[in-house]
Order: sequence, then C-alpha cells, then structure tokens
Amino acid sequence: MPAKRLQQYLDQQGVKYRVISHSPAFTAQEVAEAAHIPGKVMAKVVIMTLDGQMTMVVLPAPKIIHPDRLARSLSAQEATFIHESNFREKFPDCEVGALPPFGNLYEMPVYIDSELAQQEEIVFSAGSYRELFSLTMKDYLRLVEPKEIAL
Repeated sequence: MPAKRLQQYLDQQGVKYRVISHSPAFTAQEVAEAAHIPGKVMAKVVIMTLDGQMTMVVLPAPKIIHPDRLARSLSAQEATFIHESNFREKFPDCEVGALPPFGNLYEMPVYIDSELAQQEEIVFSAGSYRELFSLTMKDYLRLVEPKEIAL
C-alpha cells in the first residue's frame, strides 16, 4: 500500500501520477528491473547526515554515493550513511528501504543528483516494496524543491 501521506499530498496538489505494481523487490535496481523501468529514471533514496543533519539524497538506481565526494560538493565537513534503525521512526507510513523521495513531507532537506533531475519523469518507491509512483520531473521539482548536486 502506498504511503498515505504521499498519496494525499499528491492528490491535494492536483498532481497526476501513475501507480505501478510489481512483484516484491528490495533494491532500487531490482525494483527497476521488476517494473521494466530504465534505471536512469528509477530514483533511490539514501538517508545520510551532512555535518550532523539528517538529509535525503535522491539518485538514479544504478548510481553509488561516495560520502567524501558528497561532502566536498556540498562544502560539508562530513557526510555519513545512517543505519535504517536510526531513521525508521521518521517514516512510520513506509516500509524500511522503500522511502519516497519527498523529504519535505518528513521535515528533511532533499538533494537530487543533477543527472536524475534532467529526466522527463521520476519513478520511485511509494512506501512499499510492491508499488511505485511515476510523475513528471517538473512536478516533482516544483513540489519538493530539492537542491540539485552532481554526484
């Protein structure tokens, strides 16, 4: 079942989106394959701390984050990955590992990879291991207002 907070928000904003159901998959790359979605438009969410502040980083499924490079690109002293057990409570309506890239709904700053931000659409986990949402990148950028970064 999609995250209620996300679905209500998109409906309230009048944003058109598509729900894509797929067989259970757990990594962003597996989800993209199961749903027959190109990896370059399939977004994965990584929760990190930047100088101690919890942040959401959104990038294409096949891409990997290098914390030192991320810290340098954002003029931060330190970027570290956070274990899921340390942020699970911030996303009560989502299955762990299936977070939607809407940090604004969870009081968290969002950074998006510039390569992903250039795509026409964005596809992402909707809070469950079985459903994705697809919407235009234009709508996503307008609603979330993420800071664009080169990863």
